[in-house]
Order: sequence, then structure tokens, then C-alpha cells
Amino acid sequence: MRKVIVCTFLTLDGVMQAPGGPDEDTESGFEHGGWQKPVADDEVGTAIAGWYEHSDAMLLGRKTYEIFASYWPTADPGSPFTGRMNSMHKYVVSRTLTSVQWQNSTLLKGDIVDAVRTLKASDGGDINVVGSGDLAQTLMRHDLVDEYRLTIHPVIIGTGKRLFADGAVPTALEPVSVSTTTGGTVVGIYRPKGRPGYDSY
Repeated sequence: MRKVIVCTFLTLDGVMQAPGGPDEDTESGFEHGGWQKPVADDEVGTAIAGWYEHSDAMLLGRKTYEIFASYWPTADPGSPFTGRMNSMHKYVVSRTLTSVQWQNSTLLKGDIVDAVRTLKASDGGDINVVGSGDLAQTLMRHDLVDEYRLTIHPVIIGTGKRLFADGAVPTALEPVSVSTTTGGTVVGIYRPKGRPGYDSY
């Protein structure tokens, strides 16, 4: 069974929107795009590279797919990520796209929950969900996420899309690996562990 892994960059207050640049995602008037680079360091890059060691596919929502497809095919070939991002298989979830052109991309059709369950049962490596907040929340609601790999950066934005938005399913998490870089970013890997427990002091 393949694992579905949500890989996301977060601010300290949980915002995942537009880490990569000012124009990446300005939905709802978001003005803080590009917040990640000033608070990232080399250790973050090393950790992210490790996220892809056992993965051979990405599962992407339309917006993230279009951002990636406009960047990676012509990205610096000297970057250690360029070849990997272009060669991995991309499964794309969209209600509006009718075709996908980036190499090794497949547009998933029909019910997304059924499609992802079929993917998980197929042969292959792990499947990384990158960005794609709406898609990630759909997968969380249907208990399809096997692991979270998060970088939590030392910056507060105050507004924007959050991975764990209002209405997220209450879930206990088992920490698999948690470390802090010299720049103060928390790099955490967590697995869902059923419902949270509740108690009092």
C-alpha cells in the first residue's frame, strides 16, 4: 500500500499560502507571498530533499499544478530539485482542466476519494501532496493521509490559507521525527493516530 504524504511549508501561525513568491497566490487579497525564503536555511533544503527519497509521485490540486508546470520545466537544471520534479509522476485533481501538458502528468477523473484510494492500492512509491491546501483538506476528511511532513518557520503572517483550517477533523498525531534547524525552523514528520484524547488537570 502506497502512503499519501502531505508535505507543506507553514508559518508559525499555520499559514501555507504562497510561500514561494509575491505573485504565487494572491487569492482573497493575500499580500504576504514569498514569506518562506527569508526564514529558510540550508538545513531546510536538505530536509525537503529527504522527503522525496521514497516518493515517486506527486498529487496536486489545479493551482499548485499550474504554478509548478509554469516553473519546473524551464528551471535551473543545476538545481538538485529540477530533474526530480520533472521526472516524478504528477497526478492532478481539477474540476476545470481538460488536459495536462507537463511531462509525466495524469489528470484524475471521477470521484477524487475513489481515485486516491485506487492510487494508494497501486504499485509504486509514496505519493507526496505538495501545497494544494483544498485537496489536502479533502484527503484529511476522508482519512486518506498517512503522514505529514511539515516545515514550521519562525514568522507570523496573521492572514491566509491554513493547512489545518476551521473544520479540520480532530486528529491525534504521532511524532516520527522532529528537529529544529539553526535558523529556527521546526522540521516535523507526524503520523495520524486516531482521535485525540481529552482529560483535565
